[in-house]
Formats: sequence, structure tokens, C-alpha cells
Amino acid sequence: MNDGVILISLNDGHRPTADYVRKMRRVLPAAFPEDIFYFQPADIVTQILNFGLTAQIDVRTVGYDRAKNLQIARELRRRIAAIPGVADAHIQQEVNGPEIFAAIDRSRAAELGLNVNQIASNLNISLASSEQVTPNFWTDPKSGIPYYLAIQTPERRLASLNALTNTPVSESLTPQGQPVPGLLANVATLSRSVVPTNANQANVQPVYEVYANVQDRDLGTIADAIDPVVAQLRSQLSPGNAIQVTGQIDSMNGAFHDMGVGLLFAAVFVYLLMVVNYQNFGDPFVVILALPATFCGIVTMLYITDTTLSVPSLMGAIMAVGVASANSILLVTFARERQLEGVSAFDAAIVAGRTRIRPVLMTAAAMIAGMVPMAIGGPGEEQNAALARAVIGGLLFATPTTLLVVPYLFAMLRKRNDGKPAQGVFAEDL
Repeated sequence: MNDGVILISLNDGHRPTADYVRKMRRVLPAAFPEDIFYFQPADIVTQILNFGLTAQIDVRTVGYDRAKNLQIARELRRRIAAIPGVADAHIQQEVNGPEIFAAIDRSRAAELGLNVNQIASNLNISLASSEQVTPNFWTDPKSGIPYYLAIQTPERRLASLNALTNTPVSESLTPQGQPVPGLLANVATLSRSVVPTNANQANVQPVYEVYANVQDRDLGTIADAIDPVVAQLRSQLSPGNAIQVTGQIDSMNGAFHDMGVGLLFAAVFVYLLMVVNYQNFGDPFVVILALPATFCGIVTMLYITDTTLSVPSLMGAIMAVGVASANSILLVTFARERQLEGVSAFDAAIVAGRTRIRPVLMTAAAMIAGMVPMAIGGPGEEQNAALARAVIGGLLFATPTTLLVVPYLFAMLRKRNDGKPAQGVFAEDL
């Protein structure tokens, strides 16, 4: 058993990478049922979000009870693979690599004047070259480049187990300078076994990791399905052992929490900033009331285009909210100036809507037109499509709201201030 890596380079004009991966996930296991196939992230964005891992999902058992943790890891893999939308579920460590174990007869070895270290060194030289035991160098006097000088038995001469048992292990010499006959078969018994080919640790504790990817489903829904599986198997662990869910699930939860907190504080601080600018609480409230329509447009566009809520789409939401807020502030500021000049709130709202319709439409149209090529999501552009779609959806809903709803809200909330030369922070503005 061993791992192999196949690197596929796509030609220009290819279809989206996900289409090829989806097809190979169906074809390869059918053609080679005895093998396990999994796909590592090919784009730099996914690699960064994975924090160097080779899969989006990483559920691992941590602790010193290796046997039980491996059993639970296999059960984790089986249950996670059964979740719809999960692909390439596998245990990252190869735990049953083939091994040939040499049991040395120490008494017999002592009769031949050998010890375990001598036998192991001779066998290692034969199989892995003398570079592993006694490295020697030769330096080219002309170029100054050092080269290894290594001795190793040719692989063609170790093509069978019987040939391996004929490996000389004696270091004694006869008076004539010939090696004393001493073969591996004389001092050791060979047996086949299995051994882990790689071992992972987390804070010095052994780890078994279950890797998996996502296909045709969002990561958040799959994370919600993994949580009860982990909760059920966590009770079977020995004391001091644990199951950890890392990978993109961990980074997704952290990113969504941080962005949610950031959006909340941003909305509060922007509102307070507008309060300072307008010197009242009513006008900023008109601007804030236009934002729910923006979020409705974002969600609607993501739903229509079958795009998941992700970090790129949240970034697009922030951009759409920013443009929508700027357009609303532009209209409210103009209407407020007209009202301060003595025009009624209703007339000021009409004038503001008529006067500012062109800059609002131009701003929204320029943003939407600029995002259309990115929103199409051609080959290699799938990661950025979510951002553009969120911006387009938000502005499609926010622009009519800015031109129709915001003037109405301004007229309703500001009509009590008609005729006042200036409005500060008064109770009637709250």
C-alpha cells in the first residue's frame, strides 16, 4: 500500500474544474475499486482557507489510546461518508502498510560474533544504501561539488523473500580477508506484518485524521450533520481522549462569527457617525431602514443562482450595503437641506428623489455592470462569482428602495420638523 499523486493540467478554454472532479469521482472508483481516490484543492483560495490541509473537512481523534481511537476514526469515516454531499472521505494516515519483520535469534547471532546493531546496519545498507548508516562524500576538486558515495544491493537481486534472507550480515573476516559466511537466514526469522507508514501528532498526542471534501452541497449544512455524529462517538472515547473538528468548518465558524460581530459594530458606528453629522437621530434612521431591502436582494440573488453563503458572498454583501448606504445618504442629505430652506418634508422628498435619481442610478448601474463578468463565474473564476452576485442582488433591490421608499420614510418621519430653521437632538426627532 502506498500513496501516489497525479497532477492534471487543464488546457485553455476548459470547463469549470468542479465538473471534471465530479466526473472523476464517479469514474475512477468504478474502474479501480481496490483503490482510494481523493482530490486535493487545486486553487490557491481553497488552499489558504484549508490552512495547508489537503481537504476541507478534518475530523480527528486525539489521545494516547491508539487502538480505540483508530476504531472510532474508522467509524467516523464511515458515518461522515454517508452524509449527502460529502466526497473523498478517508483516513489520512496509512495504518496498514506492508511490513517484513525480522525476529533476530540473539543466541545464534552471538555464536557468529554478531549483535543486533551489526545485523540491522548490514540489512539497512543492503536495502537503503550505506548513505543511511555511514555517509561518505567525494568532492570534485574542479567544481567543489560534493557527491555521495553509497553502496546498495541492486533491487533486481532482492526480488523475492528468499533473496532477502540471503543478505550477508557478518562483519568478521577470515585470515585470507574473506568475510565469514553469515546470512540473515542464519540469525533471523522473517514474517509479514502491517505498520503505519506515517504518524501525526497534536501537542505530542497521537492523532488519526478523517479528511473529506464537499460536493454539490454547502459546507454549513454538512457541518450541522457532522456535529451529531461527533457527539455520539465522543462518548465512546477513553478518558483523556478527544474528537476535534477542524479544517474549513472551524475557520468558517470563526469567520462568520467575526464578520457578524463586525457587521453589527459597523452598523452601530455608522449610525452614530450619521447622528453626529445630521445632529439628530431621525435622518440616520431613514438611511438604516433602507438596508433590509439590500439584504433581501442579496439572499434572493444567492438563492436564484444556487450560490452558498460564504466569506466571498459576505464580502459582497458589505460592498452592496456600502453603496446602498451612500446612495441613501446622498438623497437624505439633499432632502434635509431643502427642508432647512423652508420646504415641507413631503416636497423636499419629491425634489430629492427627482434630483438625485440620475446619480443614484448611475452609481448602481456602474457597479452592477462592472460585476456582471465576474458574476458569470467562468472557468477559474468560481471563487469570486459569489461576491459579484451578492453585490448585484443587493443593488437591484436597494436602488428602487432608495428612490421610492427612502423619500417616503423621510417625508413621514420629518414632517413634524416643517418650518423649523434647524434641527438638533430634540425629543421630537427620536
